[in-house]
Amino acid sequence: MNNTLISIEDLKKIYQVGTQEVRALNGVSLTIQRNEYVAIMGPSGSGKSTLMNIIGCLDSPTSGNYVLNGTDVSQMEDNDLAEVRNKEIGFVFQSFNLLPRYTAMDNVALPLIYAGMPKHERMKRAETALVSVDLLNRKDHKPNELSGGQRQRVAVARALVNNPSIILADEPTGNLDSKTSIDIMNLFEEIYKKGNTIIVVTHEEEIALHARRIIRLRDGIIESDKENPNPVRG
Repeated sequence: MNNTLISIEDLKKIYQVGTQEVRALNGVSLTIQRNEYVAIMGPSGSGKSTLMNIIGCLDSPTSGNYVLNGTDVSQMEDNDLAEVRNKEIGFVFQSFNLLPRYTAMDNVALPLIYAGMPKHERMKRAETALVSVDLLNRKDHKPNELSGGQRQRVAVARALVNNPSIILADEPTGNLDSKTSIDIMNLFEEIYKKGNTIIVVTHEEEIALHARRIIRLRDGIIESDKENPNPVRG
């Protein structure tokens, strides 16, 4: 079986800002295997958010190829991209993106509604996901009744509920204190050890050091792509 999950070749993204042409990505090529733990780093304006949006099927490149899990997604229409996104990618955002009127359980089950899954099956899967982040005892709580760390755990459970190919985390500890950040990174470690592929986009060195491989972007190109021989654990 082919172990390549992501194959990106000569990816370019050009935005028109007024009369200015902004080259957010300027020929990025990379490959990510199944069950890798990768951090994508770079200063503001380096292209890391643009790359994350393309990897997450939230945006399309201007040119270049992107094959995700055997499917060429680089020139797909929005509707097809949305389908791939819901099936293949679990997102974890800095701002949690939880619905305030929904319980933790209902927030976790949300992607399964889009997938057309029957309610009893949704609840069963959501419960399993909450168990995996050690938060089943908070399943009936709404986001405003949870701490920041608990909210991010709910977001991680929601990302896991569809059994996606990739967990894509955008500055996942950006709104958390140091101790809670360590807890969330330990949770990612556990998820990685279970065989998941994790891509963390961050500007924080100490967060990137949890990954097994660190890709650094600058001015829309890959500046370095190195294995991390001593990842932070625990």
